[in-house]
Amino acid sequence: MKILLMGNPNVGKSVVFSRLTGVHVIASNYPGTTVEFTKGFMHMPEELGFKGETAEVVDVPGVYTLEPASRAEEVACEMLKEGDVVINVINATNLERSLNLTLQLLKKKVPLVVALNLWDEAEHTGIKINVERLQQILGVPCVPTCAITGEGFKELVSEIKEAKPGGYEYEEEERWHEVGNIIAQVEKVTHRHHSLRERLSDASIFPGTGIPIALIVLFVTFQVIRFIGEGLIGYVFEPLFENLWAPLMLKVSNLLGGDGLIHNILIGRLVEGGIDFGESFGLLTTGLFVPFGAVLPYVFAFYLILSFLEDSGYLPRLAILADNIMHRVGLHGMAIIPMMLGLGCNVPGALSTRIMETKRERFIAATLMAIAVPCMAQIAMIVGLIGKHGASGLGIVFGTLFVVWIILGVILNRIMKGESMEIFLEIPPYRLSYLRGLVKKVWMRIIWFAKEAVPWVLAGVFIANILYTFGIVDFVGRYTAPLISGVFGLPKEAVGALILGFFRKDVAVGMLAPLDMSLSQLAVASVVLTMYFPCVATFAVLVKELGVVAMLKSAVIMIISTLIVGGILNLVLGIL
Repeated sequence: MKILLMGNPNVGKSVVFSRLTGVHVIASNYPGTTVEFTKGFMHMPEELGFKGETAEVVDVPGVYTLEPASRAEEVACEMLKEGDVVINVINATNLERSLNLTLQLLKKKVPLVVALNLWDEAEHTGIKINVERLQQILGVPCVPTCAITGEGFKELVSEIKEAKPGGYEYEEEERWHEVGNIIAQVEKVTHRHHSLRERLSDASIFPGTGIPIALIVLFVTFQVIRFIGEGLIGYVFEPLFENLWAPLMLKVSNLLGGDGLIHNILIGRLVEGGIDFGESFGLLTTGLFVPFGAVLPYVFAFYLILSFLEDSGYLPRLAILADNIMHRVGLHGMAIIPMMLGLGCNVPGALSTRIMETKRERFIAATLMAIAVPCMAQIAMIVGLIGKHGASGLGIVFGTLFVVWIILGVILNRIMKGESMEIFLEIPPYRLSYLRGLVKKVWMRIIWFAKEAVPWVLAGVFIANILYTFGIVDFVGRYTAPLISGVFGLPKEAVGALILGFFRKDVAVGMLAPLDMSLSQLAVASVVLTMYFPCVATFAVLVKELGVVAMLKSAVIMIISTLIVGGILNLVLGIL
């Protein structure tokens, strides 16, 4: 049996999915698309009238209608043809909005069970629903549920065997009129005062109060992410690699003779006779340390906080606040997510650009993130490098990157054909996260990262090794030294750091410290390092996400932007 969970976005469908399924869940893209869905498996217990079989449960992308207006809705309609039973998850606090999809499902004559989710919130907000009357009108089982507490789930599973197409008829053009008739018969709303949670909800959306709240939330978010990420790196992953993995790799190095093509590919270059996970660039050294030792801790921290913000209901509010400025650069408010992820680590930021609905939007989002959004590790190194000069130095670097993000986004929006999609979001009430669902969501995303990103990171490190082994990197370094010194005003010793920046941005920034550069040189170097290319891990993932041709176009934009911005910044700071 294949059971489809269908409903509007933000009705608690993912939490319902977590309640129904076990730990073995699979997240993948629908064939031929970048639209993601999740599936898992549920045991159908004999005590509820089943034969003890296992059912497949599919969390269908959230939709408002079966009249497709987006790729996600097209995929939902395609998946509808594959299911045996549909559990229509409804937001009991917004019955009118949810019933629009329910009536369309009834029109399709699919076996249906309605889950009136968020039942506890409906009761708390003074909404009373006559479930028996609603069931009579629709002609299908209707079950009140609370996904967070598990209330009603035993009855919901039991009713799956009673699922039926339903007997409600209406004319298509009268659908909203029929929704109104149903609401009048089954729902009663009693007067009450706004709760503190609702007052906070309103304050989160209006710009006057929402922007300060957003700044506070983002500040706290990044502090927590940095604390978790740096803690995991410093106390868990670096000791594991240095104390356990490095000695083993030295033994392998000795077996391979300490040099040669195979050695350089697998182990990389020995630094002062030992393994340096930042500089060796072997598949088994830097190739494993970058994704697991340096990137994974920030990915875990960011996905943990992101999942919490998703479950709490804050992300849609942040997207609404960001929508106006995002439209200026050819995107919509949900593009704030790749930018936020990019600030933690550009790799998950690159992967998350697939939430944008068109190739144009994905290209703009990925390019802007790769050029003007430094990762948390790089931000920490820039602060350590320039922080001694005070807020003015940091203001030059991050202020320049923000201006570049705005101007380049406006330019790309103007020159690239197409339009940015409008944002249609349900604003859910604030809620506490369901711990089991939160853990499962983070685990799924970590596994997804390991499958999607790590192979590409290894491929990137392999290519980097080849370039080093055959002297191509040194060749490029010699011939770009005049450009680095002439246009950017940097000492020729900075060339090595800029080349290394393609592999590890944070390590490259750290290499600038011993060069005794002025504040203006440090600022130019930090901006150029951020802009000219993403790190090899991000670059490899972007090739996969955008395709080779689009990534080449993006790379050209990166190089041109870096030359212009670096040159102008050098001139301006030289005059000042």
